[in-house]
This record gives sequence, structure tokens and C-alpha cells, in this order.
Amino acid sequence: MTAFGRLDFGFKDAAEKDENGSNLEEAFVGLKYGVASFSFGKQNFASDEFGIEEAIEVETIDEDRFDDTGTDGDDTIRIDIELDNVYIAASHEMKTTDGASSGIDGEYYDLFVATEVAGLELAAAYQQARAYGTAESLDTWGLSASYDFGFMNLAADYSSTDEDSVETTQYNVAAVFAVASTTDVAVGMGNKEEDNADDITEWYANVTYKFPAAKNVSVFAEIAQSDEEQGTEDADMGFLAGMRVKF
Repeated sequence: MTAFGRLDFGFKDAAEKDENGSNLEEAFVGLKYGVASFSFGKQNFASDEFGIEEAIEVETIDEDRFDDTGTDGDDTIRIDIELDNVYIAASHEMKTTDGASSGIDGEYYDLFVATEVAGLELAAAYQQARAYGTAESLDTWGLSASYDFGFMNLAADYSSTDEDSVETTQYNVAAVFAVASTTDVAVGMGNKEEDNADDITEWYANVTYKFPAAKNVSVFAEIAQSDEEQGTEDADMGFLAGMRVKF
């Protein structure tokens, strides 16, 4: 049996994430025995493992429906099981009663399952969320598939949320090309559709270069466009460039 833990500080805008003002992203402890591990604390839900989007900074729509409903909590119990070709994760965010001062208001149950067969990766996820003080639950599920062709990895996912008889669906398609040992190019698109509302489609393309002599350092550039209307006009095409340094 092995004990482990993590303390991770980030630079996210706490107000944007509806957090309590702290930049502490993860803080949890756990135990690992054989193929199973158990952890508790501030960490990601099991459903955070879902999704195939390859965008760097596109934010017109969320990565998937789970990203919209919530994928991390402050008092989360999580179990991970890693078998030969099957990965299972389950989590429970305990009911929070002070939603005004913390990022999570309610109770979450999440499950994620993934497997790989001959280069084909398949995954499924489910989440049941119930806001504090309400009886109705918000149910989200998703399916994804990814295949490695050698010269290209092609992936797609579909997720759906049912809330008060209103269904919101989203799908993503993405392809990643390794044009060189140091350079990856990704292209993709996503579509979000809600009952009684206009659907939104976005597309993006980016390139990432990793320095051979310093593999923890990379530079990137991305362009993106969306048909979401801003006022009476369509959104402008966006451009992003930057550098990443991993410690």
C-alpha cells in the first residue's frame, strides 16, 4: 500500500471560476493498493477524464457538457482502478451547503470508464448533480471514441445534459497530426445545441512546437472562429500565441 498526495497552485481567475478566491487548484491525499487508488480532498471529478477537444484557448462553448455542469470539487471522494486495458474512475462530491462561499453548491456523483482495443480508445461517462435544496437532478452522459492511424489521431465525442425537461447536446471532432517529432498540428470543431435556442458551432486550428533540448518548454499558436452572435454581429476570428513551461 502506498500513500500519495498533491498540492497544486494555479493562476486561474477565481472570480471567473466562482471559487472562494483561492488559487489552490488541487489539494488531496490518498492511498494506492495494487490496481486501485482512493483519494479525498479538493480534486477533479471522474467525469473530468472525459473529452477529446484539442483547443488551447477556445471558450465560445465548453469542452463538453461535463465541463459546463462541473468537473471538480472541494470535498471529493474518488476511486481509480487501472486494469490491463480498462480504466474506471468514480467520484462523489459531498453535499455542500454554503454555495455562496465555495465553488460547488450541491452533490455530485460521477463515473468514467475507458478501454483500448487495437488502437481504438472508447470511453463513457455519467454524472448526476443535485443543487443544494432541490429535489430535481441534472443528468449528464457522454460517449467518445479515438483511433490512432499512425500519422494522425482522429477522435469524436458526444455529450448531453437533461435539466428540467430541457436537453442540451454537444459534439466535438478533432484530429492531431504529428508533422515532426517536435511539432503537432491539431484541427477541430464543436457544436452545442439547446432546446428552444440557436445552436453554436466553433472551429479551431493550432500548432505546438516542443524544444528538443528542453522538452518541458513549448510554443504554440492558434486561430479560432465561432458563429455565435455578439449583439447583432457575428464573433470575430481569434488568434492566440504563447509559450508553456512545465515544472
